[in-house]
Amino acid sequence: MPAVLRPACRALWAAASVLDDLADRRDVEPAEREARVEAWTQALQRDLAAGASTDPVRHALVDTALRWRLDLSSLQGAMTSTRNDARGRYFADWAEWQARCNEELVPWVDQVRQLFEQVGAPMTLRLDRRKDYEQFIDGSQLTDVLTDLSADLAQGLLLLPAEALEAFPGAEDDLRQGRWSPAAAALISDLTALARQWVTRPAMTRGMHPGAATVLNTAACLMRAQLDAVEAAGSTLLKRAPRPSLAARTRILAPARLRSAMAWSLTPLTVPGPRPPAVAASVPRPAADNTGLRPPPPHPDDARPPQIAADRMPSHVAVIMDGNGRWAEQRGLPRPEGHRAGTAAVREMVYGALEIGLRHLTLYAFSTENWKRDTEEVSTILEAIRRDLDEGPLRDLDVRQRWSGRPDELPEELVQALLREERRTRGRTGLTLTVCINYGGRDEITRTAAALVQAAQAGDVDPHLIGEDDFTRHLPHPDMPDVDLLWRTGDEQRTSNFLPWHATYAELHFTPGYWPDVDRRDLWQAITEYGRRQRRHGAVPLVSPRRPPATGHIRADFSG
Repeated sequence: MPAVLRPACRALWAAASVLDDLADRRDVEPAEREARVEAWTQALQRDLAAGASTDPVRHALVDTALRWRLDLSSLQGAMTSTRNDARGRYFADWAEWQARCNEELVPWVDQVRQLFEQVGAPMTLRLDRRKDYEQFIDGSQLTDVLTDLSADLAQGLLLLPAEALEAFPGAEDDLRQGRWSPAAAALISDLTALARQWVTRPAMTRGMHPGAATVLNTAACLMRAQLDAVEAAGSTLLKRAPRPSLAARTRILAPARLRSAMAWSLTPLTVPGPRPPAVAASVPRPAADNTGLRPPPPHPDDARPPQIAADRMPSHVAVIMDGNGRWAEQRGLPRPEGHRAGTAAVREMVYGALEIGLRHLTLYAFSTENWKRDTEEVSTILEAIRRDLDEGPLRDLDVRQRWSGRPDELPEELVQALLREERRTRGRTGLTLTVCINYGGRDEITRTAAALVQAAQAGDVDPHLIGEDDFTRHLPHPDMPDVDLLWRTGDEQRTSNFLPWHATYAELHFTPGYWPDVDRRDLWQAITEYGRRQRRHGAVPLVSPRRPPATGHIRADFSG
């Protein structure tokens, strides 16, 4: 690390370690451990507001947050997850284990990434290498689990998924009883090889600042040395934590320190100025509730969403926001003005989705084909998106914001703003809003196929047994559900390369109005129309459907 960042990184590490230790105290009942984590988190909230703390770790974290202007609210999910760990941890499969890793570790790693951005040496993560980053984090966590196996077993913990344990019958019982059996040895050998594979991600740091790349590459080398020590430990792994030899650590750290010293000496680093006063907005919300989140503002006409039966409610609505330019031309305005006006409709869609209880909303904001448009129009579209992110009209809503698309050609400040909002809202559980910017459906499928080929070459999947689930797992957002309703405004009736994988069985809804004229009532009308349709997915209907008249172009009255 550059010297200027070391105190801040140590403060983050110490805070994460304290919370983890509070949750893992086996000499204390689970309810008390949970209460202690919650008390520490709430004390941090008060200390951040006050700007100081009597607790040395919290004081260091408060000073770091204020000095470097870090938004610690993104740590809420990690703190909640750590608090829940006090009740015990069980993982049915690797997917569940990896989800917990991301939930607990990624927010802390993102804080370090923000520090690198602040200092002027961004640890830029390319979206087309997202899988590499995720597996690197998984590998670091698995290395940690294997290293601390003896300490965890002494506390009755075995932090491995049942899927991994079941592959080696008898290994779980042997480990819990402290027996180093052939089954236990085979399990550890298999997991060590898997961790080594996960932390070896050379593509992850290509194109990154050499100082930041050295940090990550050195971490990977140290973890591989740690795994060498795990592999060599044999039965002593159940008695004490193995450590690499001093010679092994020196072989890694000595040249790395020279490389990093050279990189940082050639990089003009930005040092923060005087520490600003405490700001309440930087405070993470208490893990137990959603304090600070507000409901969406009411509709100007006091319109209320219709009551939709649960079995008639779509889970995922995707919208092609068409007609901005034509809306402007119709009014004698330059086309870019239509895109500025369209941002208000985006907010209305989010408000309406929250009010009706929609879980997933995906908006098509800018396609890979839109680069063919006039330069001024393109600039206006991208600037409107960035300005909306900076102004933060959705900041206090229970909305998890995500971005889908390619970073290539997009302005760096827009990419960073999109990633910032992803990090900040990662722990929110209401509406998941995915905005597609520089997105193309065929491009997404092509990149996913390439990722699947790489996984097959690495031995992660069997190319002869690849199924749809394997493909889905390698999509940019593997947890995105299929689209139930695809709606397009602007009187056009085509899907325009939008979510082809997810929208295979989507109900299509086309309306004539231009996007800037749309408000939340149009979303509710589209969902109401969806609820009237009979979805068969290729099956024969039990009864002949009776279709009501088309109402896609009529706005229903939802006023109270």
